[in-house]
Amino acid sequence: MTTSTTALVARPVPAPVLKELRLVDDAGRAPVPFTDEEGGAPLRCCLRRSRPGESIALVSYAPLRRWAAATGADPGAYDEQGPVFVHARECAGPADGAGLPFTGAHRTARRYSAAGRIVGGRLVGAAEDLAAALAEAFAEPEVALVHVRAVEHGCFLYEVRREDRAAAGAGSGGRG
Repeated sequence: MTTSTTALVARPVPAPVLKELRLVDDAGRAPVPFTDEEGGAPLRCCLRRSRPGESIALVSYAPLRRWAAATGADPGAYDEQGPVFVHARECAGPADGAGLPFTGAHRTARRYSAAGRIVGGRLVGAAEDLAAALAEAFAEPEVALVHVRAVEHGCFLYEVRREDRAAAGAGSGGRG
């Protein structure tokens, strides 16, 4: 794997997965869309905050489980699901070149191996550089992906994968 310092790419919940989650989430429940009157919910479909009046849904999502199913990893007890906000209907996804979203607050960068096991993590302060914490994580050869999570609620925000470091420089955008 490359250890270049190419841009790291925040991966939204993939579009095919969003279609599934909008019907039945990873906890087996049908989502209940609602109008977000205040705005500000972190949307995992387009990696931005919701705007007042948008129709969104809170769904249960198991990111490591879905990644493991696609890669053949077995996360064992590290498999977890949690709440994420998404648009209630299909959206355009993240803007190209949007950079790392949801910064400027305390975050956890949780590191996983290719086997799906936690191999470390780091608390990132509100004023710290999240990109530097991600680069530090990928400097460790056993790190295959990193989940960025909110500290205040522990919610999954997005993931960054090792191959995104090389793919981002090649123009793929890494938009899973």
